[in-house]
Amino acid sequence: MAQDAAVQYEPVAEIGGGAYGTVYKARDRQSGQFVALKSVRVQTDQDGLPLSTVREVALLKRLEQFDHPNVVKLMDVCATLRTDHETKVTLVFEHVDQDLKTYLDKAPSPGLPASQIQDLMQQLMCGLAFLHSNCIIHRDLKPENILVTSRGQVKLADFGLARIYSCHMALTPVVVTLWYRAPEVLLQSTYATPVDIWSTGCIFAEMFRRKPLFCGESEVDQLGKIFEVIGLPTEEDWPTDVTLSQRNFSPFSNRPITDFVPEISHQGADLLLEMLTFDPLRRISALNALDHLYFQEG
Repeated sequence: MAQDAAVQYEPVAEIGGGAYGTVYKARDRQSGQFVALKSVRVQTDQDGLPLSTVREVALLKRLEQFDHPNVVKLMDVCATLRTDHETKVTLVFEHVDQDLKTYLDKAPSPGLPASQIQDLMQQLMCGLAFLHSNCIIHRDLKPENILVTSRGQVKLADFGLARIYSCHMALTPVVVTLWYRAPEVLLQSTYATPVDIWSTGCIFAEMFRRKPLFCGESEVDQLGKIFEVIGLPTEEDWPTDVTLSQRNFSPFSNRPITDFVPEISHQGADLLLEMLTFDPLRRISALNALDHLYFQEG
């Protein structure tokens, strides 16, 4: 790890704050190119950085060797000792000017053409399949951390900041914006890679609708809004390791997804339903989604 980000990178503007702290646009004093700086404060012990952080950073660095087109590039990692007990780790990423939220907002009426949505989704799935094959779960996918270059290239960002997980390990429910949260996260059940597929399904619908599909105000409200669309799951499908009961919700039967996403094609609707499947074990994977007939349309 390089020693001090402040020496090499000159902050130009604050891009925004996320679950992981403030993000800055900065200029590399040597090359002159723009980068995005994300700093994380890490509690240190007498041996320096905790092993888990070193491992996470090492994995992110290893991903760079693949140079995946749909994943934001990690250019550098800097560590600065702040106190005896705290180290500031700064991750230096390539800078992309706009995110998917801005990109969708800027699209002239009536919104993005179907072929463009298909292209964006395919790139998104490619990036996700790559992360999942490297045992990385994103956990916080939303339009704000999907970047889109001026040439329409999709790049996933912020994935390295969620905890790296071993493929089947249950995670403590933390982060993730409410509107894109999978039911198992809302129910505080165990979860893994399928949570990212659910979030991507929500984003897929939003590309057509130009507004979010499920806008809940609390976990229970969010679940209620989901069941209005996909129907109330059966008692058998309900996870056993949760405190909230299936009987807490009104019995909704599922409605055609085209009621909510009218512009979507028949194959698009089929893929969307496979992504918005309540049971995470039956939800489609990123790799299988790429083989879906939807991507052969047009």
